[in-house]
Parts: sequence; structure tokens; C-alpha cells
Amino acid sequence: MAADSTPPHRGSAPLYPSDWACASSVSGRVRTRIKSSVCSSAHLFRIGHERTHRTAPVSGRNTDSRRAAAAAAASTMAPAFSAHVPALRRGALRVRWVTAALFSSGILAGNKPVLVRDFVRSALYDPNHGYFSKRAGPVGVLDASIRFNQFEGRSAYIQHLDKLYKKHDIAWFTPVELFKPWYAYAIAASILRTANLSVPLKIYEIGGGSGTCAKCILDYMMLNAPPKVYNDMKYISVEISSSLAEKQLETVGEVQSHLSKFTVEHRDAINRPGWGRKDPHPCWVLLLEVLDNLPHDLVYSPDQVSPWMEVWIEKVNGSSQASEVYKPLQDPLISRCVDIIGMKEDKASVSEKLAFAAKGVLSKVFPKPRRAWLPTGCLKLMDTLHQALPSMSLIASDFSYLPDVSIPGDRAPLVSSKKDGKTSDHRNYLDAQGDADIFFPTDFRLLEQIDHHCSGFSKEQKNPGAFKPVKKRRTIILDTAAFMEEFGLPLKTMTKDGYNPLLDDFKNTKFYLSVPTHNVPTHNRK
Repeated sequence: MAADSTPPHRGSAPLYPSDWACASSVSGRVRTRIKSSVCSSAHLFRIGHERTHRTAPVSGRNTDSRRAAAAAAASTMAPAFSAHVPALRRGALRVRWVTAALFSSGILAGNKPVLVRDFVRSALYDPNHGYFSKRAGPVGVLDASIRFNQFEGRSAYIQHLDKLYKKHDIAWFTPVELFKPWYAYAIAASILRTANLSVPLKIYEIGGGSGTCAKCILDYMMLNAPPKVYNDMKYISVEISSSLAEKQLETVGEVQSHLSKFTVEHRDAINRPGWGRKDPHPCWVLLLEVLDNLPHDLVYSPDQVSPWMEVWIEKVNGSSQASEVYKPLQDPLISRCVDIIGMKEDKASVSEKLAFAAKGVLSKVFPKPRRAWLPTGCLKLMDTLHQALPSMSLIASDFSYLPDVSIPGDRAPLVSSKKDGKTSDHRNYLDAQGDADIFFPTDFRLLEQIDHHCSGFSKEQKNPGAFKPVKKRRTIILDTAAFMEEFGLPLKTMTKDGYNPLLDDFKNTKFYLSVPTHNVPTHNRK
């Protein structure tokens, strides 16, 4: 890999694609939207004709058809708490505001409070009311591959995309779709380069969209892999949406020989029972823009030093008003996530405790509410994958940064909906009533921490005098451009003047690659 492609962050051991003994690589379903009239001023990641203004500096990034822009500051979501701080330590605290949209009985059933992750899950995946369930086709499918070398440059490319969005009237095109077959070919090439071909190749893709990635990977293996690899391989798509599961079978079935190697399992990948008995054999797991739509939880603190509290949601007397109810941390999944991130002040270092004491003084004069979104859905999924597939090689691709986020809190989502060809960004996550996408950025360093945690690695040395704890995974984080330059064919997605949308417009996406450390004695590792 060229020097300028050095990844921004690595795991404990040097790990480059050429070093892997058993590695993985994927890219993902990256939704994209660009308003053609403004795209010349910024790198935008979601490409769609309906967005009138969404620009960002080149150092930042823009993204697809879900971007919530709202100038709602933290004070909009939560009132001043100077009079309520003592009550926080005695029990739950309730705050109420009027939502912009009425609650649907399918999104928030009954009058019992629910955790934020349950609200997000229902708003996105409820079989009857969820965004991905009731929309006929939020993911677009192109009739033919785009011939990038026919465009003079960026302007011509954006105009072409604008026409495609108007023609198809869908929420987004994934990068797998926009850059087919080259995007998926890069994934297949990385797998073929690093896989142990002495055992049958087995690939799981979670959230496979329209099936384009699966078909293109199977195409690549049929054309480039040894015949035995293609003939013996299995490709399993785990898809929560019944409509997308059917679409995947249709897409892959365009090549008859692929069907004997491809299966779709219509289920939620997070649920452990769906995976059956533990499979110790090597396999690949692809998470292509899946993490962004996984349920998240929300924690809250009224100032810089008060303990974090869980956020619950409830209806107010059956009305259209919603309440956030704050309770002391008690949910096991939230508590684990808080521990992994290191948000508990009682485990802080001496310097951190001194800083915390200073914040305590400041908080009495200038109290500042805090909010943090926790990837508890990711934590649960990683738990499940490590339990079911302990020898997996994992490839995840997603957004590392989202611009224009005004919903308060660390790792806050964008929430957007599309109506009559126009996309609207919502000021409040509670506006999502099955007609809006809820979209989170991925903290890749946190993902790495969660991966190590779920693999059984612990930083704490349990027995004095014992060997230093050893990580069970080798990991690397790559920018999308670095990944594509290593495994793909960048010339195939380049316009006449040298502009390459795959490398130039996807600045806010990364790949996370994690492989098991095999056959290395513990006492020899440092």
C-alpha cells in the first residue's frame, strides 16, 4: 500500500492487507445524495436531486438521503435543570415536549415507557409501520452500470445522477449500486486474496439490500476464482426485510448457477437463536452500511458531573405529547456500553479525576446538560456474531462522520423523510414515525473496542503475575479510498478529467476489518 494510504488507526499489531493470514474486506451500501446545483462547492456523500442545500468543507463530509439538519440545541431537547439536580439522585426525572408528529400506535404501543433503542427499532423495522418495511423501495436499482469514462468530469456525473434520481424516485442508491460491479469486485478481490482456500468459502452478508453486492461477488468468484472455490462456496444473506429478501433472490437469480450457492434467511441478525449452533469454521461476515441503522440508546446528564441516566420514552396521558423519562443506569446493555466507552467517572485516571473535579466547580456556575448516543444495537450484534461465529473475519463499512447534525448528543443521528420528491430533515428524533430514516454515524474506534470486548478480551489483568492479556482480534481501519486503491480498480470509476467519485466523494466513510489471531501461542505474544 502506498505511503499516503496508511490507515489512520490500527490495532495493537501492525496489520496491512498484505499481512493478513485470514482477513476480510467489504464495502457497503452507502447511501448518497447530492443536489446538482450545489455540489461543486463540497464533497457530498448522499447523492439526490431533492436536496437544495447540504454542503460541507472538503475536510468534512456529506451523506445520503438522511441528514437531519436542525438548529435545536441541547436546551431544546431538555430544560434547565438547576432546580432538579437533587431529584436526579432520588429517582426518575420526567421532561415533556410536544412532538412535530403524532405517535403511531405501531411505533409506540401502549402507555408503558420504552427505551430509545426500542423506539428506533420500531420506527425502522416494525413489520407494519417501520420505515424499511412499509416503503416499497427506499433502495434504488440501476438498469445498467454507469460508464464513468464517458463523463467529462464532476458536473456531468452529477447531472446524470440527478436524472437517475428523478427517474427512479427512490430514497438513495447505494455505492454498491452506483459503482457496480467495481465496488463489489473490490470486496471479492480482497476476500479471494486473503481467504484460506483449503476450506470451502462461506460468506454472510447482513442487510444485503437489493442483492447487487451478492450477485457481483458471486460473478467475480465465477470469473476469477479457481473453479472449486466457486463451486463449493456458500453465500448467505441475513435480511430482516421480507421485501428486500425477495428482491435479493430475484437479483442473484439472474445468473442461474448462483442460485445453488445463495440463500436468504429472513430474520433479525441480532437474535442469537436464529444462528443455530456455534460454527467454529472460518467464514466472512459483511456489514455494509448496517451499523448506521442499528438501534441506539440515549443517556443524559443535567450537567458536567452528575451521573449518566437512561432515557426512556412514554406517551403523556395518551396524547400526542411525548415525555423523556430519565432513570438511573440499570439496563445491562446500556451499562456495558458505558463501561466500554469509559464514561463512568469512578474508573477515571488521576488526571481525569482532577479534570472532573474542575468540571464540578464549573457545573455549579454554568451547568451544561450532556447527551450521548450509545451503539447498543452494535454491541448486541457483535455479541451474537462472536458467540455464533467465533472464527469469523469481519468487514464493516459505514459513515464515520455526518455533517449538519443538530440533534444534540455525541454520535447523534440524522433523521429525514421524503414526500412528493422532497426530503425533509427533522429537528427531533421522535418525529420518526415509520416515514423517516434514522441514521447514525459510526465511531470506528469505539467499534474496535466493542469488537475486542465481545471477543473476550479484557484490559484488566485478573491474576497478578500472569501474562499480559492478549487481544484475540487483529484490526485495521481504512478510508474508503485506501481500501479501493488496495483492492479495486479505480480507473473504472474515473471520469475523463481525472475526477473519481468513488475516491473523491466518499471522504466520510471507512472500512473496519477484523480477523482472528490464529495459531500464535499466548506466551509468545506481547
